[in-house]
Amino acid sequence: MLHPVDANLEPRARRKYSKMKPTNPPPLSAIQRFSRFLHLDIPEVWVRFLLAIVGLALAFGAALFSTVSRESGNLWATLVLASAALVLAVIVGLTTVPYLARRVAGARIRDAFDFDVTRVGIVYVAIVLVIGIAALNTGNNLLYIVLAAMLAAILVSGFASAMVLRDLELDVRLPEHVFAGRATLGRIVLRNPRRWLPSFSVNVVSAKKNGAAKHWEWMPTTFAVPPGRRREEQWMRFRDYKLRRVSKTETPPGIFEGAAYFPYVPAGSELKADLELRFDRRGCYQQKGFGLATRFPFAFLTKTRHLPLAREIIVYPRVEPADEFFEVLPMITGELETFVRGRGDDLYLIREYMPEDSARHVDWKATAKSGSLKVREFSREDERKLRIVFDNPASGVISEKAYEDAVALAASLSWHFAAQNTEISFVSQGYSGQPDIYRFLAHLAIAQPQSSPSVIESLRPSDDYNIILTTRARGSLPTALWACSYFVFVAAN
Repeated sequence: MLHPVDANLEPRARRKYSKMKPTNPPPLSAIQRFSRFLHLDIPEVWVRFLLAIVGLALAFGAALFSTVSRESGNLWATLVLASAALVLAVIVGLTTVPYLARRVAGARIRDAFDFDVTRVGIVYVAIVLVIGIAALNTGNNLLYIVLAAMLAAILVSGFASAMVLRDLELDVRLPEHVFAGRATLGRIVLRNPRRWLPSFSVNVVSAKKNGAAKHWEWMPTTFAVPPGRRREEQWMRFRDYKLRRVSKTETPPGIFEGAAYFPYVPAGSELKADLELRFDRRGCYQQKGFGLATRFPFAFLTKTRHLPLAREIIVYPRVEPADEFFEVLPMITGELETFVRGRGDDLYLIREYMPEDSARHVDWKATAKSGSLKVREFSREDERKLRIVFDNPASGVISEKAYEDAVALAASLSWHFAAQNTEISFVSQGYSGQPDIYRFLAHLAIAQPQSSPSVIESLRPSDDYNIILTTRARGSLPTALWACSYFVFVAAN
């Protein structure tokens, strides 16, 4: 709510004034107030850490004194001191440990302990257990030495794999324009900035997808008596609610599903690998992270280091000509040539001479054959102005397959005429009409049925010839557009 003195200000001035008003600072915690009271300029995390040390020291001292009191036979002092030690330990655990745990870099801890046991590792661990049991039962020193060596090999494997992945840098380069159904190449760049230590057997993999996040939600249901019977056999039914755990919206599909293998990455070098990408459907694909994995040196464990490298790519609709494309293209081309006839290089027709025609265009052969003056008329290639209109239907009007076919047809027509000598523009719901073909393809890539008004109502005749893809009936279309448009009616199925 604005202050009363702002009521007569212009909206822009009110926004500026609201930004200048001071905001209330967040309330101080008890630790911060205690630090200010003592005039100590110490971060809160260190204050909590020092207080935790003091609390644990007091708890340890109380525990020691409780032991001394128990040995001396003082029951009440033992009870009080032991209770005080327990209370101090609980207070430290509840107030300091969670705060310090949140301050720890969780990603580093996860990366440090992110190991997966391989099949070879499972067999190896089973052999270690057998040798361990045999050493305990026999007391043979040689078996103990073998057991210690095998356990040390596991530790060496985890340490060596972590060192192999340390400091490696990853870059994923994606193509700028990608079409559905067409294979394209992406590039993975792996750098080893270390001066002396090389890396061995490194796999670049996609980040692990977490399961769909779930939350509790009250869902409507029906309470019936007796339960389990058919509706007509139940005595009563009334509306009820049940608490269920439901999944949230699924995340967009990932970009990188395969793996790129680098057997050896020298120190101070940069290696590149091309990866074939193929997307079957249009849309927006996102990858929130990648992983560097290795089984070096013994293949007991697979160590993975996660990198928060976000990538996003827009996959355009298919522009591969379908049967419907070849059916409508000749008719569209003929209608367009009729609309733009005039002077040019391509002969359009031979007609009767009119007073405003130039004598340079007289066709003397046709004149001699017919006995009347004839002139040649050409199609004007320099004035081929085309406007493609995608009238996005509302949800449920057509089937999903018919909608995808319509989007693919609009993309194919746009791509075909953009490659010709044609001045082309685009119109659709939510699109500003920019003549860039790639921007329109990106709009079609993420287009979904919506309940916005039809763009045909606001479309006015102009010098452009229109190709309109719509689901509306013929009788509901404006008559002014019929002379300068070609309509492609999208079927419901």
